[in-house]
Amino acid sequence: MTDPFNSPGAKMPPKPFTKTEGRREIRSFVLRQGRFTDAQQRAFDEQWPQFGLDYSGELRDYAQVFGNAHPLVLEIGTGNGDALRFAAKQDATRNYIGLEVHAPGVGRLLNALAEDGSTNARVYHHDAVEVLNFEVADGALDEIRIYFPDPWHKKRHNKRRLVQPEFAQLLVRKLRVGGRLHLATDWEPYAEHMRDVLDAAAGLNNRAGARGSVPRPEWRPQTHFETRGQKLGHGVWDLLYDRV
Repeated sequence: MTDPFNSPGAKMPPKPFTKTEGRREIRSFVLRQGRFTDAQQRAFDEQWPQFGLDYSGELRDYAQVFGNAHPLVLEIGTGNGDALRFAAKQDATRNYIGLEVHAPGVGRLLNALAEDGSTNARVYHHDAVEVLNFEVADGALDEIRIYFPDPWHKKRHNKRRLVQPEFAQLLVRKLRVGGRLHLATDWEPYAEHMRDVLDAAAGLNNRAGARGSVPRPEWRPQTHFETRGQKLGHGVWDLLYDRV
């Protein structure tokens, strides 16, 4: 069997997406791979052909990938994959695509999807900006989900945050009219930043009103860290936007 880490496409840890600011390159994420277990390696060896999507840089026909034209939901930054796994199990009427750059999390998700026997979920191990720009057609997505992105706490690092005006317009282009953008964060300054950016973005309407947030929707499972944080008095902010 082909070693997925030596084949072309998405399995090798990708080069971080960068944008030039003067003479410096700003990364939208930092690779923190952690320990790659034998089980996660086996997931790439055995499960990637069924659940993995190799990045090609060419427009992709997702109806052909899934064998149907069900609405398409894209989750950016799946982490260990708990939310995408939950969604795929709970709602067979929609197709789910996960994007994650950290290999251990991808491996864990691949194993979970195989255990569940999911047929409506696929995973990229690649940078979200490149996938959105080159593989996703404009208006192709029914929903985009971004749960607990890196908040880049330090002020001097705020420019590295994923949610910026240019990125917001990319998301708008990829959503169909009537589609949905759902974000969640447990860092209040980042929630305020995201509201500033998205409330001002043409083509998006904040469902909770200007600078508003909504209770956690039923389709987003509550994480272990979220439960622990709430016991400590920490807040979580869910932001929900409609594509208009």
